Amino acid sequence: MRHSRNPMRESAQFVAILACVLMVSGCSSSHSDRIVVGSKNFTESLILGEIMAQQIETHTHLKVERRFYLAGTYICQQGMLSGRIDVYPEYTGTALTAILKEKPEGEVRQVYERVKSEYENRFGLTLGSPFGFNNTFALEIRGEDARRLKLKTLSQAAAYAPQWRAGFGFEFMERPDGYRGLAALYGLHFSTPPRIMDLGLLARALRESQIDIAAGNATGRLDLAGRGYGRPLW
Repeated sequence: MRHSRNPMRESAQFVAILACVLMVSGCSSSHSDRIVVGSKNFTESLILGEIMAQQIETHTHLKVERRFYLAGTYICQQGMLSGRIDVYPEYTGTALTAILKEKPEGEVRQVYERVKSEYENRFGLTLGSPFGFNNTFALEIRGEDARRLKLKTLSQAAAYAPQWRAGFGFEFMERPDGYRGLAALYGLHFSTPPRIMDLGLLARALRESQIDIAAGNATGRLDLAGRGYGRPLW
């Protein structure tokens, strides 16, 4: 179930955050003999990191080191600033709110330009071109629950939230356009406080009925639907 009124919905496109060693002459890295590609600790980030690594290997003579499954946005950001990684895939919306601490507002191009400018000015980092697809948070429930209760929207699901256990990632709980904004907008109240979980565990916990609703990514819906659980219904 997609949160259709999320102000970041149109600015959650993926971009590559790159260290200046890749883009600006005169900059140096702590590992000049190779390019280190990072990723966060969930499947979408891992796949994009691997694609980036293979592109570099295919089109250059550079040696590539993979440092995947980093704990999250803040770890990746610190890795960039310390020179431990040189490039990783990131959401413009996450960069705007989690790293730059700015309000989640603006259209796609506006957000991209804001993030690009601020990353260059504050950190000496730059953004690559967008990867060509948009992603955003989506709330997931088991397919059988959605069908049994005839749920298609989050507004409909809010009535059942007091009976459900929720599981969310740390960043979703902390971001103003994450759980806090969502709960305030829809009046969500769960049976117990939401569990903060590793992103890689959310789908399994949902499938095994350890939780009843989770925050995932819109691009993950086919994978979840194919297994018959966590199916986001728009």
